Amino acid sequence: MVQLCVNGARGSADGAVVPLSPEAVADSVAAAVAAGATDVHVHPKTPCGRDTLSPRVLAVTLEAIRARIPASVPVGVTTGAWAEPDPASRVARIRSWTVLPDHASVNWHEPGAEETAAALLERGVGVEAGVWSGTDGAARFLRSPLGPRVLRVLAEVTDTDPATAPDSARALLSALGPAHGRPVLLHGEDGGTWPVLRLAGRLGLATRIGLEDTLLLPDGSRAASNAALVTTALREFTTPHRDAH
Repeated sequence: MVQLCVNGARGSADGAVVPLSPEAVADSVAAAVAAGATDVHVHPKTPCGRDTLSPRVLAVTLEAIRARIPASVPVGVTTGAWAEPDPASRVARIRSWTVLPDHASVNWHEPGAEETAAALLERGVGVEAGVWSGTDGAARFLRSPLGPRVLRVLAEVTDTDPATAPDSARALLSALGPAHGRPVLLHGEDGGTWPVLRLAGRLGLATRIGLEDTLLLPDGSRAASNAALVTTALREFTTPHRDAH
């Protein structure tokens, strides 16, 4: 599986290529799905470009995306603490959603992760357990009684050095161990994006790609779109590379 991570916490300062409005997001998602993405992770934005869990913004964004792609492609959203810092308010937002995503990511190192995940599960929304390297997320997740109920684990490598990111990825996977028996999606960010994506391919794990994780193609040139990243990722994901070890 190659998931599309549409925009992340990026904003207008990252360039016009990053889709922010519901219409721009839907256009970008449709092109990336046509290019081969099989799952979607999006950060709904307020009109000023800030990540939000607002039920109104979520509904408009999800409806715009779903009108443009096959019903078989799941669409998920973030619940990152930066979008709603107070854990109780985050749970209240989730309970007020009028249109539900298929899944939502929960960063397990953040305060209120258990309560956020429980609120999502209560509403029938799949949970992607975000476990970041460089945090205690793996230990917290492995202790969680909700672990066996999550949809998948998002193993996120925060090491952006392309030379060391694959080793950081292996360390994160080792820390996760069997991960409650749940599927693992492995991905990197910025400079670590492409080396970690290739590692995921070699290990037979799901991965993701999109303008949230990187603005650049493997040769260092600027990506023209999410679709261009997906097209390149599918090639890189299945091509043996000499950096394998």
